[in-house]
Amino acid sequence: MEPAVRLALFQPDIPQNTAAVLRTCSCLGVACEVIEPCGFVFGGQHMRRAGMDYMEQVVLTRHLDWHDFQAAYPGYRRILMTTQAVHNYTDHAFQRGDILIMGRESAGVPGYVHEAVDARLTIPMAAGMRSLNMAVSAAMVAAEALRQLNAFPNPETDPHA
Repeated sequence: MEPAVRLALFQPDIPQNTAAVLRTCSCLGVACEVIEPCGFVFGGQHMRRAGMDYMEQVVLTRHLDWHDFQAAYPGYRRILMTTQAVHNYTDHAFQRGDILIMGRESAGVPGYVHEAVDARLTIPMAAGMRSLNMAVSAAMVAAEALRQLNAFPNPETDPHA
């Protein structure tokens, strides 16, 4: 079955954050896309420790680079989470099939990614704060998309959830 949404990590830097996102995706039934290169050895000790046994359950696709990722999902809407956006994620109307893109922890995403997405959204924060942890942001936005789509897993009606 096609997941309601996908969560893409653009060149992640921190293995523990990536593992936390994979764990979140596994628990919420969200597919995860990792756009390489990563700033760490994928599947290394820090990542395994943070992801625990949840990493065996996640629907994961790794992409060689941005172009490989783009080619894999023609026609899908790409939604970038960024501190450089003016529209709040809670005001956005998510659709089935949306791909939520999280930028690199150290640098966000380059201009060509900003130009290629269909929407740029932000999470409102208190004055003077720079950004939330990437894994926390990913969980917040994925949960809002699932809420809007009424697509949270339901183990009582879906034995695969």
